[in-house]
Amino acid sequence: MTAASRLAIVLLLLTPPLRTQGVATRNAPAAPRQRASGRPFLASFEDVASKTGLTAPVTVGNPAAKKYIVEANGTGLAAIDFDRDGWLDLFVVNSSRLEGFGATKPPTNKLYRNNGKGAFTDVTASAGVGHSGWGNGVCSGDVDNDGDDDLFVTYWGPNLLLINDGKGTFKDEASRLGVAGPEKEWSSGCTFLDYDRDGRLDLFVTSYQQFDLAKTPPPGKASNCEWKGMPVFCGPRGLPFGSAALFHQKADGTFENVTDAAGISAARDFYAFTPIAADLNGDGFTDIYFASDSTPSILFRNEKNGKFREIGTETGVAFNEHGFEQGGMGIGVGDYNRDGLLDLVKTNFAGDHPNLYRNTGGGIFEDAVLGAGLAINPQFVGWGVAFVDLDNDGWQDIFQVNGHVYPELDRGAKEQYRQPRVVYRNLGNGRFEDVSSLAGPAIAARHSSRGAAFGDFDNDGDIDVVVMNMGEPPSFLRNSLTGSARSIRIVLEGVRSNRSAIGAVVTIEAAGSKQTLPVLSQSSFLSQSDRRLHFGLGTATKVDRVVVRWPSGQQETFDGGDAGATLKLEEGSGRP
Repeated sequence: MTAASRLAIVLLLLTPPLRTQGVATRNAPAAPRQRASGRPFLASFEDVASKTGLTAPVTVGNPAAKKYIVEANGTGLAAIDFDRDGWLDLFVVNSSRLEGFGATKPPTNKLYRNNGKGAFTDVTASAGVGHSGWGNGVCSGDVDNDGDDDLFVTYWGPNLLLINDGKGTFKDEASRLGVAGPEKEWSSGCTFLDYDRDGRLDLFVTSYQQFDLAKTPPPGKASNCEWKGMPVFCGPRGLPFGSAALFHQKADGTFENVTDAAGISAARDFYAFTPIAADLNGDGFTDIYFASDSTPSILFRNEKNGKFREIGTETGVAFNEHGFEQGGMGIGVGDYNRDGLLDLVKTNFAGDHPNLYRNTGGGIFEDAVLGAGLAINPQFVGWGVAFVDLDNDGWQDIFQVNGHVYPELDRGAKEQYRQPRVVYRNLGNGRFEDVSSLAGPAIAARHSSRGAAFGDFDNDGDIDVVVMNMGEPPSFLRNSLTGSARSIRIVLEGVRSNRSAIGAVVTIEAAGSKQTLPVLSQSSFLSQSDRRLHFGLGTATKVDRVVVRWPSGQQETFDGGDAGATLKLEEGSGRP
């Protein structure tokens, strides 16, 4: 360890969290940057949103000043193939404004159909998804196992469960099926999962806080209503905590609230954002982890008997490497060091570092953020994030979108409301390198961004990114990857498992190495990325074999395929 690195660690240890603020932050210093590797980075991103028809802005409160916290957190989006034509479509969650819209119609969620020719068509009205309100997050799964992607959308207010009829239209069935939630709940995140392995998708929903506009003080009225001496909206600290709910899908397709029976209500006192559902300890059962804002993050281990136990602190994912709570926002899941274990990356508020929770085995984690070189940009408020192989070299990189929550910063403060994106290249030795300056003009572009969805929208073999921007249209970051590295795509269909195969873990073997990815519902920040799994192959020309651990508990081995292929694997058709 260098002297500079040791100094950075000492400074971190001596920097306590600022508890007089409304949000957890430590004013953590930037760790020293290591010498650049000098290797070219061949992925380059250009924002082509306006060229492709993504022109409708996302409204979230007053764009110039946020009086209440409900105006600040933004929304997610979903990359899904709702019409099953092989091209990723896009669903964008919209929100609202406290001042109302007068005679103007309020904004709605948007559904854009990918026409396969480099453009999107707005099909919101014909698809029946033009709902208005204080939207937040979105997750997708085949709720009724009919082969079509359905959508759950969270709100400050009743939630939506949009059931896809397979004919291009959706119908909200949340109330009838029992998942609309309380009238005044501020739901934030959601994820589908099959926690009891019965082949039907269940639903987990997080609530950010119990927000009451009438009882919330205006900016500057208390110590939790300022940011470094500047009056800002209050919270989250000092406002009522949020909650989490688990809904079990019954055989008739309706849901029952099993929050208490499953042990979920035992965890308390948090401001919950993005949940992910994945088998984090490799026991064949899906666990739940969610990022919490200014409170410890929560990990529910699946006890295999219909119950969960909260073990975030004892497994190392509740706090940072020094035991401080953080302003957690988004989560990515992958295997960045290719040891076959699922790791986590979590974004946090400004003045802090992200977390790189390395899985050491059995679902026990170690925060490796300093040693991995990811503690160099504490100035950003991080939101959407993913482990994703951007350059197809066979190593999962990290893509992070950023944006502050206080537009008042634009009035002269040193910090900025609009912030650039960050790309960290995986060097393959446990370390990452900031290659943002090498990754194209769209990375340096400044927005106050929140959700991010990852997928190959143009089916050219590399990963693109769609980003939600506060008060602006989404950004569509098209990846123009050069070089000879190729990829392979894995598409799963459950039979005994839920048809979406959410909760499956896939390992490929190619050229003597292995890579592992899970099939997720929600991740990033309140968003749904492509459930088709993308594996970069580097110089390998084929995949030798694919091992799938299905949500049902069954493990199968499948033959591989050539680089550039899409392998569609059905449960029960491989080798035990």
